Amino acid sequence: MEIPKRKGLSLEKKQSLVGWLFLSIATILLIWLCFYPMFKALQMSFKTGIGTNLKYAGLRNYQQLFKDSKFIAALKNNFTYLIIQVPIMLVLALIIATMLNNPNLKFRGLFRTAIFLPCATSLVSYSLIFRSMFSNEGFINVMLMKLGLISQNINWLTDSSAPHLARAVIIIALIWRWTGYNMVFYLSGLQNIEPSVYEAARIDGAGPIRQFFQITVPLLKPTILLTAIMSTNGTLQLFDESVNIANGGPGTATITMSHYIYNTSFWGNPKFGYAAAMSIVILVMVAILSFIQLKVGDKRD
Repeated sequence: MEIPKRKGLSLEKKQSLVGWLFLSIATILLIWLCFYPMFKALQMSFKTGIGTNLKYAGLRNYQQLFKDSKFIAALKNNFTYLIIQVPIMLVLALIIATMLNNPNLKFRGLFRTAIFLPCATSLVSYSLIFRSMFSNEGFINVMLMKLGLISQNINWLTDSSAPHLARAVIIIALIWRWTGYNMVFYLSGLQNIEPSVYEAARIDGAGPIRQFFQITVPLLKPTILLTAIMSTNGTLQLFDESVNIANGGPGTATITMSHYIYNTSFWGNPKFGYAAAMSIVILVMVAILSFIQLKVGDKRD
């Protein structure tokens, strides 16, 4: 007598359903917490008004953006930080990672920890420390006076006749904090490169500099591309340093787009529609720059 087979889902189908169940929960959370707020911000960017009294006004907010001198100043500041700080930081991180990847270097763990430690500090805390260091009576001026490099204190953060000084302080602070963060990515990539590649290069007569440019940099290209995109994204959304180091000053010399969005939303008469339009502009710029970097950097055979 033949025993009838029990009808039901196979193990493979059950596993597939469980996988889709887990994926659906993550998808719902992603839509609810990320895409829905983005959609609402896009919707709000077409409205004008004060506070919650908003009405649709078409593209008026976007048209006003490019006539707003403060927004244009913030945009220029963001790109100034991006063009100067990001390349310096990434090159330093790559050089330091290459040096600390040397197996013959003593105290490698100590050096790695010391260089990574700044990015573990609070954004507000380190910003206030830099503000104190570069104040009129701060550590930097005291040391420069003792070394005889200056005859009077420099107003790093408040001199309206030399706004580049305040920008330089923010750039230095960003490099100090984020170089170690990117160094960790490069160290991870370097440790995946076979030592035999470098040994073969040494046998062929390649020196350290040639090895760096012809082996290290090409093999780390995906990692360099990743850190460049992340750094671009972070720099265009810069907020804490602008607020806590120089408070956007002197004047609008150091204000960033995120800082201006915050002021527009929560200071004086809140203009949520106008602030939403600025946030959409940042989103578009980040997407365009990331796309360009991917197209330029990710050239696979």
